Amino acid sequence: MTGERGVSRPLKFVLAAGVLLAVGLLIAAGVFFVATPDRVAAKAADSVDVGFAQDMSAHHLQGVQMANIARERSGDPAIRQLAFDVETSQLEQAGRMKGWLGLWNQPELPLGGYMTWMRQMPSHGQHGQGAQAAAVMPGMASAEELAKLRGSAGTEFDTFFLQLMVRHHQGGAPMMSEAAERAEQPQVRNLAQQMLNAQSTEIEVMNQMLAERGAKPLPAPN
Repeated sequence: MTGERGVSRPLKFVLAAGVLLAVGLLIAAGVFFVATPDRVAAKAADSVDVGFAQDMSAHHLQGVQMANIARERSGDPAIRQLAFDVETSQLEQAGRMKGWLGLWNQPELPLGGYMTWMRQMPSHGQHGQGAQAAAVMPGMASAEELAKLRGSAGTEFDTFFLQLMVRHHQGGAPMMSEAAERAEQPQVRNLAQQMLNAQSTEIEVMNQMLAERGAKPLPAPN
């Protein structure tokens, strides 16, 4: 038997279990981080650790948003599974980073513009404040693109979702790479490297899925 939007009850159970697992992992990650002897109670607002946590959590939450749309709208089991994987992993990671920001007494969004903590700022973006900064980070979908995604269906929807998600992953990669190299806290470096490894694999998978549908990825972010 299927429920609302044609999603089976077993699938709903799996999705609910995934969310509970993400919450559990977040709690465990927070406890571990608090217990780490070399943890610093507060960090400078312009540090790599704080900047990465602020910018990447905002970047992740749009990935979660797009994955949620795909999980509900796609009729392709492979797309729905990919969307589930992206949604659960990025939701847990974003929650972990927001938890760190709370421990460091720092706001969840940057006050002085996005990616100012990086050695090289993106050439195409404009500095912004808070949510506006997040909206123009590399790889982020525009409001018009999100509206187009919601208005699509079938193969057109699946293809555009894959294109947006590949570009989204590509846009976050420089932040992950720099944080993996330069963050002070080992937990931050490790998480950034894990993200980079996982998303590099996902990009390969999504590019293959695009090729199977006779489509190509969007131009990579600058």
